[in-house]
Amino acid sequence: MGFADDHLIPLVDEGLGNSAYLLDLGDGRALAMDASRDLRALRAAAERRALRIAFAADTHLHADFLSGAVQLGHDSGATILASAAGRRAFDHHGLADGDEVDLGGLTLRALATPGHTDEHLSFLLLDGSRQLGVFTGGSLIVNSAARTDLLGPERTEELARAQYRSLKRLTALPDETAVWPTHGAGSFCSAPPGTERTTTIGAQKQANPLLTAPDEDAFVAQLVASLGTYPAYFDRLGEINRRGPAVLTAQPALPSLSAPQARALMVNGDHVVDVRPAADYAAGHIPGSLSIPLREQFATWLGWLLPDTAPLAFVTGEDQDLSEIVWQAYKIGYERLVGRLAGGMDAWLADGNAKATTAFLAADRAAGRPYVDVRQEAEFAAGHVPGAVHIELGALGKAASDAPAGPVVACGHGERAMTAASLLERAGHSDIAVLDGGPDDYTAAHGQRLVQGTEDTRP
Repeated sequence: MGFADDHLIPLVDEGLGNSAYLLDLGDGRALAMDASRDLRALRAAAERRALRIAFAADTHLHADFLSGAVQLGHDSGATILASAAGRRAFDHHGLADGDEVDLGGLTLRALATPGHTDEHLSFLLLDGSRQLGVFTGGSLIVNSAARTDLLGPERTEELARAQYRSLKRLTALPDETAVWPTHGAGSFCSAPPGTERTTTIGAQKQANPLLTAPDEDAFVAQLVASLGTYPAYFDRLGEINRRGPAVLTAQPALPSLSAPQARALMVNGDHVVDVRPAADYAAGHIPGSLSIPLREQFATWLGWLLPDTAPLAFVTGEDQDLSEIVWQAYKIGYERLVGRLAGGMDAWLADGNAKATTAFLAADRAAGRPYVDVRQEAEFAAGHVPGAVHIELGALGKAASDAPAGPVVACGHGERAMTAASLLERAGHSDIAVLDGGPDDYTAAHGQRLVQGTEDTRP
């Protein structure tokens, strides 16, 4: 078959900052590349084109989501393609550097590109001798390269040097070769901000600052300096993906819980997660519940802040999509979902239970309190309120005692700040307010200017 641009369908997970790809092979079959366990979008795209998934390939042992390859192998008989060096403990076609797979007209060639992980492969797509594009996973990504510290700090530099050699290999491909990365903007596997998720080899030679580094040492220093923190669950998922995620034989669901059942969970020390918008949580919530508003980034913060071993119950709003809660949890390995509070906060209050509230303040009403900024370090360094105390949200569970008394907690808009306020409340803090807005709103309301840098910002 001849290859056309519309044969490749990118499927973007905005919350995790990743792209999967569905490749139409032209004969009713398809290849799925780096599909997550949440297969809803991929299956819908395949159904629209009447495609059967014949191949499911993974570029590496993913740390930020559970792979959907095993599920696709079970459901549609897909042949799973992955690095032989990954020692995966399930049936798959193991590939080494230079191995090729006949897709039925097109060819997929494995290229060893270690760095992000040891066993990382990129997949070069060929139409005869023509090099169409390369699925680069967590190697070359738009204007950067993926992080190299996921296997521990003692291996970060070694893997960064491997990443340097892998990028050199990839940029030896023809300039017109398309680059189809998995990780993109918003991924904690490391990517700069931006809207572009695909590129070409030639464009990266011009625009990728890592590729302008004068030598390997400079490349390593530049890449390692860009590495921020990442969610705690990243440390678990690589091994689960190596063993193979459990196959799901039925649609997971959230059963209903009564108010007494939810109260019993709280007494047992289990977790109640309130997924309603920040303003609704502020107006009234179960004391001790954790606010994680349901949005594209829900999985990231669920996996960063809570263990995967404890039962989870949820407080939801009337119109929220319960399946979105389930699939965001399941794609990062959170399966102990005991249910959601039937009737929401009305049912909780009707049962005679107390509620807590949190002040949610506009910028002009938030003066006179210590300002706690819970954004990531790079966001904070780019511009923050003068005198702000900086504690990243992901660190707040262990650093709650560092927060000043009576703070206004802030992020970019209010969602992460409300999560932070709920963590502080659980840790015994009181008189907490949340900024409804971000640092630009605050400085504009108080005649200040944003400060750049990170010096003297921790308590």
